[in-house]
Amino acid sequence: MADATTLSLRVESADWALPSRRKIGVISLIATEIALFTIFAVAYLFYIGKSVNGPFPAQVLELPILATICLLSSSVTITLAERAFRNEAHGSFRLWWLITILLAVVFLGWTALEWRRLIYQHNLTIATNLFGTSFYSLVGLHATHVIAGLTLLTLIFWLSLRGVVTRSYSEHIEMISWYWHFVDAVWVVVFTVVYIIGR
Repeated sequence: MADATTLSLRVESADWALPSRRKIGVISLIATEIALFTIFAVAYLFYIGKSVNGPFPAQVLELPILATICLLSSSVTITLAERAFRNEAHGSFRLWWLITILLAVVFLGWTALEWRRLIYQHNLTIATNLFGTSFYSLVGLHATHVIAGLTLLTLIFWLSLRGVVTRSYSEHIEMISWYWHFVDAVWVVVFTVVYIIGR
């Protein structure tokens, strides 16, 4: 015969469930990426001022204020999109999701223009000096993550237009949102390291 202790243990074990594999995977990915970005940021900081020839950061870098505003604003828009999706407001979801995509495109466009200016006007390439090597490595690493996130955002938007994205995609939307917030948070670090401390 079961006593009260046995019954309470059964109830507690029935309430417990394994965490979502998808969430564990995304958390593991983000933890790994944080370690990777830390290595690149520390390397950038270590090599500040050690280039023996120019151009130097203070001579060629401009503060990317508009691009930063766009990228950080995209964290707000993706949160609004996620909330609209949970409320089954599909039109609002698509609108906020599309705005997030457009803000990401503006940020990447600015990055491309900056790189074009640095390469063609200032002759700064990845092989020019230590500054060029560390700059393109760190900013380029972040840009590849923005491209990966933009690809996921675009795929979900396209699927939503086809009516494929249903309530069953709720966790997918949440995980892409987590990844996008991570990309935005990393930019705050990159911006601080490269454009404020590094200048």
